[in-house]
Amino acid sequence: MELITSRDGTPIASWQRGAGDPLLLVHGTTSDHLVWTSVLAALEHHFSVWTLDRRGRGYSGDSGSYAFERECEDIATIIDVIGGRVHLLGHSFGGLCALEAILLTSNIGKLMLYEAPISLAGSGWSEMREATLQNLLISGNWEEAVLLFFRDILKAAPHEIAAMQAGSNWPGRVATAHTILRELQSVDKYDFNPHRFDSLRIPIMLLLGEDSPARRYQAAEVLCRSLCGSQIKILPGQQHGAMRTAPDLFAHEVIEFFR
Repeated sequence: MELITSRDGTPIASWQRGAGDPLLLVHGTTSDHLVWTSVLAALEHHFSVWTLDRRGRGYSGDSGSYAFERECEDIATIIDVIGGRVHLLGHSFGGLCALEAILLTSNIGKLMLYEAPISLAGSGWSEMREATLQNLLISGNWEEAVLLFFRDILKAAPHEIAAMQAGSNWPGRVATAHTILRELQSVDKYDFNPHRFDSLRIPIMLLLGEDSPARRYQAAEVLCRSLCGSQIKILPGQQHGAMRTAPDLFAHEVIEFFR
């Protein structure tokens, strides 16, 4: 593990495995670097794979007040520390952070976004749901907050939620529950302006689960129309967590694109 100091002084924990072109993996909400465990063995045969704990979880620090912009700076800082051209893969909220991070550094090779949320439209997010989540966190019922996130916001299938609960990473997910609300609020406030990316000239792959909700398709289509050099790749039979549910398929698509 290496602690890399971000621009605001927050230490961000990172790990490196394998050899080859550098590839940074950025996890989503309720996750940490361990979400990539099932695909690391395959990826490290082809790349120098870097993972991180985003701020507020795991071995990383946090700041007194949260701002989405600091998350993006964290990623750009790690890329610049790695040096050279770094490939970047962001999942879910980590994908949104990755998208903004490419405007903060010139050291990006290729970019892959796996269902990055540029809007919460269609997710069922509302002031009432926000208040419910806030009350769960205040009362210390963090596990129910995580379940509400997966069940009511992500619309994850019951069998997938049950599999996550049975997994060894579930306590770690519960421990990150305090970050859920701030990340959802960040997406809710995010204003995707395609013109900010007009000068972008890198290959971009937009991964999309075949069985994901319509709003995921809509977001991917908006990004594909807006980002020069982008294309959509459908993961057959998958939803939002193919690195867990179909690691071989996921690793294959990552290797094919970045290699």
